[in-house]
Amino acid sequence: MRASLGVKVSFGVIGVSVIFAVLKMSQLLDKAKNYVSEKVANMPKPEATVTDVDFQRVSRDSVQYLAKISVSNPYSTPIPICEIKYSLKSADREIASGIIPDPGSLKAKDSTMVDVPVKVPHTVLLSLARDIGADWDIDYQLDIELVIDLPVIGNITIPLSQKGEIKLPTIRDMFA
Repeated sequence: MRASLGVKVSFGVIGVSVIFAVLKMSQLLDKAKNYVSEKVANMPKPEATVTDVDFQRVSRDSVQYLAKISVSNPYSTPIPICEIKYSLKSADREIASGIIPDPGSLKAKDSTMVDVPVKVPHTVLLSLARDIGADWDIDYQLDIELVIDLPVIGNITIPLSQKGEIKLPTIRDMFA
């Protein structure tokens, strides 16, 4: 009977030692995660701004606008842009949206201008007639998500938003 008690006690000591080892390992992993998270949070990241949104052209079925985005890359290596998602809103409703897959890369240690073409169907513009009014423009909000691939870290999204007014094409623009 004592032998079985001794086995149970020594098994209990081994079990407690294993639990303490697992707890120590867990604490060590938590410290490592916190360290890496802190370093990643404090490292420089690419920054972007919308520099311009302008009328580009009129086609048979739509009006195309062009948003220009300036993106600065703080790294000494080019960074691939995975995709650009955009949404153009006016009068509290979405009038155009899309995804541009694989639009290129950001230059190393430099700023890169990225063009985002936005097509708005004529039918949508006609439904915004109240907003157009006498000044022949529409108030807009352009939301853009620039998804880039940072080495080691993975994909990050740079959200951008711009509000303003876009001039609508005139009859002259349609025949030019």
